[in-house]
Amino acid sequence: MLEKTFDAASVEPRISEAWDEAGAFRAGAGAEPGAAPYTIVIPPPNVTGSLHMGHALNNTLQDILVRFERMRGRDVLWQPGTDHAGIATQMVVERQMAERQEPNRRAIGREAFVEKVWAWKAESGGTITNQLKRLGASCDWSRERFTMDEGLSRAVLKVFVDLHKKGLIYRDKRLVNWDPKLLTAISDLEVQQVEIKGNLWHLRYPIEGKRFDAEDPSTFIVVATTRPETMLGDTGVAVHPEDERYTHLIGKNVVLPLVGRRIPIVADEYSDPEKGSGAVKITPAHDFNDFEVGRRNNLRVINVMTVEGAIDIANNAEFLKGLVVDTELQETLVSIEARDRFEARKRILAMLEARNLIEKIEPHTHMVPHGDRGGVPIEPFLTDQWYVDAATLAKPAIASVREGRTTFVPKAWEKTYFQWMENIQPWCISRQLWWGHQIPAWYGPDGHVFVELSEAEALAAAAAHYGAPTALTRDEDVLDTWFSSALWPFSTLGWPDDTAEVKRYYPTSVLVTGFDIIFFWVARMMMMGLEFMGTEPFKDVYIHALVRDEKGAKMSKSKGNVIDPLDLVDEYGADALRFTLAAMAAQGRDIKLSTQRIAGYRNFATKLWNAARFAEMNGCVYVSDFEPAAAVDTVNRWIAVECARTVKTVAEAIEAYRFNDAAGAAYRFVWNTFCDWYLEFAKPVLQQDGDSKSKAETRATTAWVLDEVLKLLHPFMPFITEELWAATAREAGLKRPAMLVTTRWSTPGTTDDAAADEINWLVDLITEVRSVRVEMNVPPASQIPLVFVAPDAVIRARIATHEAVIARLARISSIAVVEAAPKASAQIVIGETVACLPLEGVIDVDAERGRLAKELKKLADEIGRIDAKLGNPAFVAKAPEEVVEENREKREEYVQRRAKVDEALKRLG
Repeated sequence: MLEKTFDAASVEPRISEAWDEAGAFRAGAGAEPGAAPYTIVIPPPNVTGSLHMGHALNNTLQDILVRFERMRGRDVLWQPGTDHAGIATQMVVERQMAERQEPNRRAIGREAFVEKVWAWKAESGGTITNQLKRLGASCDWSRERFTMDEGLSRAVLKVFVDLHKKGLIYRDKRLVNWDPKLLTAISDLEVQQVEIKGNLWHLRYPIEGKRFDAEDPSTFIVVATTRPETMLGDTGVAVHPEDERYTHLIGKNVVLPLVGRRIPIVADEYSDPEKGSGAVKITPAHDFNDFEVGRRNNLRVINVMTVEGAIDIANNAEFLKGLVVDTELQETLVSIEARDRFEARKRILAMLEARNLIEKIEPHTHMVPHGDRGGVPIEPFLTDQWYVDAATLAKPAIASVREGRTTFVPKAWEKTYFQWMENIQPWCISRQLWWGHQIPAWYGPDGHVFVELSEAEALAAAAAHYGAPTALTRDEDVLDTWFSSALWPFSTLGWPDDTAEVKRYYPTSVLVTGFDIIFFWVARMMMMGLEFMGTEPFKDVYIHALVRDEKGAKMSKSKGNVIDPLDLVDEYGADALRFTLAAMAAQGRDIKLSTQRIAGYRNFATKLWNAARFAEMNGCVYVSDFEPAAAVDTVNRWIAVECARTVKTVAEAIEAYRFNDAAGAAYRFVWNTFCDWYLEFAKPVLQQDGDSKSKAETRATTAWVLDEVLKLLHPFMPFITEELWAATAREAGLKRPAMLVTTRWSTPGTTDDAAADEINWLVDLITEVRSVRVEMNVPPASQIPLVFVAPDAVIRARIATHEAVIARLARISSIAVVEAAPKASAQIVIGETVACLPLEGVIDVDAERGRLAKELKKLADEIGRIDAKLGNPAFVAKAPEEVVEENREKREEYVQRRAKVDEALKRLG
């Protein structure tokens, strides 16, 4: 006998172990002979990471796809693995060393430090993998990869060397996002924009050849900045070429305050005449936009900071070039040299104030980029780094999407992809870390670089170049983690070796990922796949939305609204969480996650469990040769038709990545059609004495539908369905030929439109009667009459057949056929059928009309109030996004309620 309740906490680990022992997730498990491959590569989570709601959504959707295709007999590979997470992992290990009061990494050296990282990875690096298993992720865990394992490392070296030999990887001096705390370049994805309440300082730059007079604007030009400390590196002032205020100054110089450098006034459209003074100071070494302006106008590039973010000018040859070290410059050098950038800012402002060079100061709230790991403001910084010629590699990747070989779902994300790819900048791939793939570049004594697969090959190349054996020094930098993850779809399959897996499973079928890494990962996989494999790495890219809190706010630690998916699994079970995420995963719409929704879908699991117990208690057991198309009873033929329709609907929705539609269709069939209606219709038959043919057929049908339901729900709710698949057979003394995970997905079967129409008419009728009773405040215990107005022969036959069911389920005292609708009755229209509930003497009809009219007015007032809010541009602009969305949702609720109340009034005539 099935347990009274489903205990997820005890069942889920046992089911996971059973899947593992059966090798159910291995590539090709349960596949039909000659089946086509279906491949997904998991977006590799950081080895330092732990499961968050984004992971839970992402992996749930992937798991739905792979379980669905596995059940359809495809040769499925869901390739798992983790990313070595250069900065994050190095920070974790260094912090651990500090806590243990061990010598720091520089004291122990690179080799010893890297050994410590590997030891940490072996001990603590599998956390997120185990968490994904708790969620039910059916990856082929036997093939788990790591971006620093030997095979992937060989792939990384080959790609770097090959691209370098083609001229697509090169070394250059450019601006990067520099983290002054971690002392490394970081990617745009590792930069967080933080709102800061600061100031905008308007500075007076004297015009060369004129005697500066703070009261005479013709003697200076005003520039505004939020970062006065960068002025030390100014090499130009830009004005718009059509700004009449400054055209006479273009080509002249200003004298840089505190420094004395003569810097040109240049014409450049970057300057906006409508903003500030219309003049912009240009610091090419410390601002990304300024760097481009400087290149267009041949301005000098002067870096005035150290890697730690301190001022570096006293011994800086580029800074001092062309300057006369007079009293003013000497004061600047003494006061500012070696000061932290923010301390230098204070001193520079004091010196400018003393010279009357600050025109005004305005409070200014603006976004300041911070390193997400180091937590300090990043510095646009001029350094020598390794770059990929992304513009060249992007061309075929752009064509792949434009020509439809790879498709984004939702399609709107293609625009984002194109915007970035068509304006792509060189990709900085070097990082000043020790943990990662060390760049395979060696330098000779004269700085000549040798890029080879190994040190031996580099030494051989050096010997050939110099004419004698020559000592080399290896580049200390490592590669950006996005470089290795860009190779993920083929490196995980064994490339650069010519493996059977590469031939079989590449290209992959679909990539499921978040919108925030379209640039950093999706685009780079496209580029590398086309360059090295000659074809796109995936056919479809499904971009899922964000998971927000129940009010629509983005989850963040600072807001305290982060929801831990493992806490939800502990409380509600993995199945309930998975089904919630799937049911809410509408394309292009963020998920507002509430525990009430998850509790609701746990109730759904309970409903399924109770249906299985009901079937068991009523002798409904699997009949191996049962054929639903041969069923005689109309209700049994109906449920078979509705089941077939649902199977088709769910399959089509999953294929189209409409996960919410698939989950919704499954939910409606299981809860409403099967549990609420079919089992209710079947009850009298199952509970009658004796063993009639009808009873035997209904038992077999119930067992068959329950099996179909388990198949239907398995991709969404794998644990409870696998448990019931085994338990229902065990209780009946049967043995399943396979676990549910590798059992074949249903194929749409019987079609009997007449049976379906008849029972759906019956369901609609009872539903409408129940609805009207509620709308009209009919007491629940009251039995009232039901009359049909001039029904045709088909409807008369249905009434005669199902009279007892209608009376029982709709609480009807009598059923009659009349030629005209009675007075004071509520009308129901179902297709061509008109039915009425005479309410005179049951309720006060006039009072009910008054109540409904009053509610209608109240709803209209509420809708009008919200419309006034949403029609106010100031409210929409200033109110938090979640508040605006909450008002929109309330309005929709009121509109729907208004329609129901209006319908109820119409029923009363």
